[in-house]
Amino acid sequence: MVLIPFRRSRSGRFDACVRPYLGGMYRFAYRLTGQREDAEDLVQDVLVKLFPRADELYQVDQPGAWLNKVLYRRFIDLTRKRGRQADRSASSLMSDDAAVDFLDTLVDSGAGPARQLGDDQLQRAVARALDRLSPDQRTLVLLHDVDGWRQEDLAEVLGVAVGTVKSRLHRCRASLRVIMAAELEPFVPGERVDD
Repeated sequence: MVLIPFRRSRSGRFDACVRPYLGGMYRFAYRLTGQREDAEDLVQDVLVKLFPRADELYQVDQPGAWLNKVLYRRFIDLTRKRGRQADRSASSLMSDDAAVDFLDTLVDSGAGPARQLGDDQLQRAVARALDRLSPDQRTLVLLHDVDGWRQEDLAEVLGVAVGTVKSRLHRCRASLRVIMAAELEPFVPGERVDD
């Protein structure tokens, strides 16, 4: 009889500690897995494994970053365990449809047909450019620039220094600029008309 209230208070404390971070954990898991069901399973797996070790969680200064770090490591472990590491990088991201869905939110709804066509072409070019980045680069750019993760949080989750995150972001953006310039070039090389 005494154990039931103890369990409720323990689970209630765990729930109160984790609940504010569930949305962010799910979004991160979705970025890693690319599938809704897999993301839900990953978050659930992490929470089940953390519950017996909840005292560690209560001691952490920044639980959100810590939870995402645990989630990332669990994803890596599960990926290696399944033997799919060669098929999917630990940081593989959104599907083409998800990338296009995100880009659709950026379209100005008041644009005319010509502008809409240009915007559609730009969206496809951005999606193709993101696809040409390595999975790790894509993850970093999308988590920082799209999802708004702080560089400090990324550094903690990835287990690298903040300076490393900054330099990787710089290289990713430079690669994107080169790819986008080629994607948006209206002329095929060798087919230009020279004066």
